[in-house]
Amino acid sequence: MQKLSTKTLYDYWNTLRGARSAPDRRDIDPTKIRGALANTFILEAGDDSKFAFRLAGSHLCTAYCRELKARSFSRLWHERDRDAMETLIRAVTEDHAAALITFQGTTAVHTKLSFETILLPIRHNGSTQTRLLGAMTALDEPYWLGVQPIMEQRITGLRLIWPDDVTLEDMAKDIASDVAYSAGSSPMPMASTVYGRSARRYAHLAVIDGGRQ
Repeated sequence: MQKLSTKTLYDYWNTLRGARSAPDRRDIDPTKIRGALANTFILEAGDDSKFAFRLAGSHLCTAYCRELKARSFSRLWHERDRDAMETLIRAVTEDHAAALITFQGTTAVHTKLSFETILLPIRHNGSTQTRLLGAMTALDEPYWLGVQPIMEQRITGLRLIWPDDVTLEDMAKDIASDVAYSAGSSPMPMASTVYGRSARRYAHLAVIDGGRQ
């Protein structure tokens, strides 16, 4: 985690959940994450199970030069990365992992900027299937940010973290270089098992099955 807003939200979420796999949406107190609030968002699943922004901080809306509430989260991503994002979302909502993603945003005049995003599971009405908590932060703040909207974004790296299992977290670090990739690069072949654990293959990603036991 490179940005303070990402670490602030993750640490708060991890403390708030206690022994649970995810905290309840009603437990979240925005005043406890003031320093990260402008970069924080909540996603909500629609009738088609696709996620859209329910809430979005001011820094996010500034980066895209528009209000993000009710806009599709998946459609922010390049079409070649949408299957990968759906895979990551399933790992968060079903396996209760935390997903850490880096991506490159491109404007209409082809200026580029790197961002860091984290996706975290939260419960709503007892289920982790319909809400996601996250943060999105630019790694730099160029003068044009907020004037030139981000029009396209491509994943440049990812990491899945299971907070309750240090061993799995270490594994995630070890395989990060295997699942990270650059935009336009060829997929890196991966075995059907990683460290003795089965992995689901989706396009150019492999997701390790598991999570809390």
